[in-house]
Amino acid sequence: MKSRIPVILLACGSFNPITNMHMRLFELARDHLHQTVLPELKLLCGADFLQTFKTPNLWKEEHIKEIVEKFGLVCISRAGSDPAQYINESDLLTKFQHNIFLVKEWIQNEISATQIRTALCRGLSVKYLIPDSVISYISQHNIYTEESERKNEGDLLQPLKLHSTTVNPLND
Repeated sequence: MKSRIPVILLACGSFNPITNMHMRLFELARDHLHQTVLPELKLLCGADFLQTFKTPNLWKEEHIKEIVEKFGLVCISRAGSDPAQYINESDLLTKFQHNIFLVKEWIQNEISATQIRTALCRGLSVKYLIPDSVISYISQHNIYTEESERKNEGDLLQPLKLHSTTVNPLND
């Protein structure tokens, strides 16, 4: 048996709620990295997330540069997204494309957290789409129901705070 190199993957996204496809991202990235490179720390994302790098006022260019230059990305494909095109359309991503690993999902699975939330709000089953433990948590906390959506309408998420200090990991 071939020895495995430890892989550290940092994933980003809403994971709202976490789906089996979100968990699959880790498996695909790990398998790809074990076959191709000596990994250190990489940002794991889906192709739809990579596309957000070009959304005006969402990312600071210096933050994108720091991520792709210092750490690199592992980007998992998704039907309807073309991560290679996103890279080619960005001078910055093109410059560091040697540090961006595109991994093709060979079993297309279009589980969408947005569609999961919609189904839950409508009272539909999401069994086998998200882990049973997540379904239990959602049910216990009355999340993604018509009532909870009405109650939270218009609320914006606040920045994560630790000990009353806003976390800003890219500005040491």
